[in-house]
Amino acid sequence: MTVVPASRLTFSRKFLERRQGWCIAALLLTSLTTLLLTVQAAVAQEMPTTLPPTPAIGAEVEHKAWSDPLESLGTLKANESVTISATVTEIINEINFEGGEHVERGDVLIKLDDTEEQADLRSAQALRLERQNAVNRFTQLESRNMAPRADVEDSRAQLQQVDADIQALQAHLDNYSIRAPFDGVVGVRQVSAGTLVTPGTELATLDDISSMKLDFQVPEVRLGSLSQGLSLTATTAAYPDQVFHGEVATIDSRIDPVSRSIQVRAVLDNSDGLLKPGMLMRVTIARSPRETLVIPEAAVVPQGQRKRVWVITDQEAGSIEQRDIEIGSRREGEVEVTAGLAEGEMVVTHGADRLHSAATIQLLGIQDEDTDVSDILQSQRSGEDD
Repeated sequence: MTVVPASRLTFSRKFLERRQGWCIAALLLTSLTTLLLTVQAAVAQEMPTTLPPTPAIGAEVEHKAWSDPLESLGTLKANESVTISATVTEIINEINFEGGEHVERGDVLIKLDDTEEQADLRSAQALRLERQNAVNRFTQLESRNMAPRADVEDSRAQLQQVDADIQALQAHLDNYSIRAPFDGVVGVRQVSAGTLVTPGTELATLDDISSMKLDFQVPEVRLGSLSQGLSLTATTAAYPDQVFHGEVATIDSRIDPVSRSIQVRAVLDNSDGLLKPGMLMRVTIARSPRETLVIPEAAVVPQGQRKRVWVITDQEAGSIEQRDIEIGSRREGEVEVTAGLAEGEMVVTHGADRLHSAATIQLLGIQDEDTDVSDILQSQRSGEDD
């Protein structure tokens, strides 16, 4: 009789238990697989064979003028500006403005009391008449050989002296009539009639605001992209819905060693008179002007470092494809496309977040300069209501 060791009996018993467990697990796995296949078949019978198209809005790839914006803050100055003041000490007789009026060059703005100077001028004019008579008399006597030539020349010299005195008096009298040096708008007057003014007394301001100078600073590192004639736009808080256009007129010849920036001056048209000296404006310079392909910024789908768009290959069928593109600079609501698209192609701008490779779209409308997304959605809702 053979005796089986106890260790072998224990091993066999464990092996049989494990084998039995494996068989049970296999049976459970088979049953679960059969159940899953049955459920999948039932669901497949209930689901439609194709998914409904996804509503979307498209936009055409356009060829537009483009530039790289450079922003800064600037202060407005009048095209010409002067502070009107007196050059003599005298009392004001007349003031011919109240403030805010448009005046022309040569208009008398303020008249000073010139009574004494007018008297001196009349005295000099009377003396001239006397000297002129003396010249005439000596000339007649000389023609008759009754007066020496020297007396005639002396009388003429005395007449010339009086003429010079009269010219000096008339020039001095011009200081008593303060005139506008150029066409412009006069500011609020600072004095009243009867006021004694002295040289340097500020009487009013005069500004030519038909065009405005806009001075602003640009960092030194941007100097290479600046040039005279570059177009720019400017906005101000006083007129938040209006954009003013101009161009770069002057670039300073020196860099500020403290701020490491350079001063730039632009000229803005102000024929409507809205802009005033001293206003703060936000400037956007159009650098590197060029023609390029442009799409709405909403059409770009970023995926990591890649930029993609959904291209509508067939509008009627609603077929689409996803395509990698390369982009350049951006501006409000738009992006420059440097590669991956062609002019005239159609891209999805709204609804792209619900698209996948097997999807189709229902094109609700095309977004352009005359039709925005709200117009398309409003038109769609109106159609559904009807």
